[in-house]
Amino acid sequence: MAEQRYNVPAGVAGANTAEKLPPQNLEAEQSVLGSLLLKQLELVGGREYLMDLTNAVPSAANVGHYAHIVRKKSTLRNLLYASHQITQLGYDESDDVDALLDQAEQKLFAISQRSLRQNFISIKSVLHDTFERIEKLHQGDGRLRGISTGFFDLDDKLSGLQASDLIVIAARPSVGKTSLAMDLARHMAVSEKKSVGIFSLEMSKEQLVDRLLCTQAGVELWRMRTGKLSQSPQHDDFPRIGHAMGELSEANIFIDDGANVNIMEIRTKARRLAAEQGCDCIIVDYLQLMEGRSNRNGDNRVQEVAEITRALKSIARELNIPVVALSQLSRAVEQQQGAAIPRLAHLRESGTIEQDADVVLFIYRKSADRKYHIDELSAEDRNLAEIHIAKHRNGPTGVVKLFFNEKLVSFQNLTRPGSRTAVSASAPPPMPDPGALPDEVDAPPF
Repeated sequence: MAEQRYNVPAGVAGANTAEKLPPQNLEAEQSVLGSLLLKQLELVGGREYLMDLTNAVPSAANVGHYAHIVRKKSTLRNLLYASHQITQLGYDESDDVDALLDQAEQKLFAISQRSLRQNFISIKSVLHDTFERIEKLHQGDGRLRGISTGFFDLDDKLSGLQASDLIVIAARPSVGKTSLAMDLARHMAVSEKKSVGIFSLEMSKEQLVDRLLCTQAGVELWRMRTGKLSQSPQHDDFPRIGHAMGELSEANIFIDDGANVNIMEIRTKARRLAAEQGCDCIIVDYLQLMEGRSNRNGDNRVQEVAEITRALKSIARELNIPVVALSQLSRAVEQQQGAAIPRLAHLRESGTIEQDADVVLFIYRKSADRKYHIDELSAEDRNLAEIHIAKHRNGPTGVVKLFFNEKLVSFQNLTRPGSRTAVSASAPPPMPDPGALPDEVDAPPF
């Protein structure tokens, strides 16, 4: 038998002894041990409790209950361990308190989600899940893999917004980034019954709600914001607005319009929303207005934006939801020869936006291109918008054409073959015949 050594605390009898010798008298040792155990008997429940344990024979019929007990105790142990780690963080003298808070919340969030990580997973188990997913998609009769955008040509290219993807929507100012993002949010929440979180760093919650309401109601935004609404029997705006308010009030859209928030706050709020309300998609408007982790090391803006994009991608993967981030473009796009159609190199302030994004969508409208005068454009070009899929990590790229309604600040599907009516990104409320509608909801003239 291998020699065993024991570490004895100082002050305890025998602490200076290098090793313990086996007992010389087994009967004496048994009597001493028995007396010690008898003293502890009451502490463990007494004789009656021990008898109950001997009679409680486990049964395979209760295996689910036993597994629940094991899982519960494991969660409690993990909670104790995490609390110890968080206590240690409290003694950290680092100036970056936001980073410490993020670490603490991450530890608790990991327990609440029971996200036990494994270093390696057998490809056999992954292949099994993959085959089931492929078979389900094959039998799904064209069902999208992700969340529908409401734009069928865009869905054909992307198969919807995919979980864990970072989708970047970029354009020059006043081209329609926020409008497209709100169309996506409205369709996902109203038509698809999804939960959407919106972080608006540029516009207030009132401005966003005005946009959502006017588009859902089919009422011109400027007339609604100025109170110049129609009450004529033919074009009464109030029933439309009332109907739209009812639909939007039931939609799971959550807006945070805090200004000057950093990426740590957004991550914290996104986790909280996912835990309390559920969250199927996050929209951030827009990326260049965000701050990094307090810019503690004096990093330049390029490094800060790189940190932000990596964190947004991390949020998408952690919550397993699509994250849509709006982004500005550099002025270089307006200085190139010909039409100012954006390219990946025009993403402002950081090349890591291109690297971290799974999908990059550029919005281009001739009516917003300074190289074209509005009076020189045809009626078709005035309302035509092009969505350039410049990057698609797991699928095709290309161009999708949409109809842009400036008065409703909304993108709509172009006409299907054989049809002359424009279809909104989400089903609009019941309205009068299209021929009797006011100008703001006229179908495109092409």
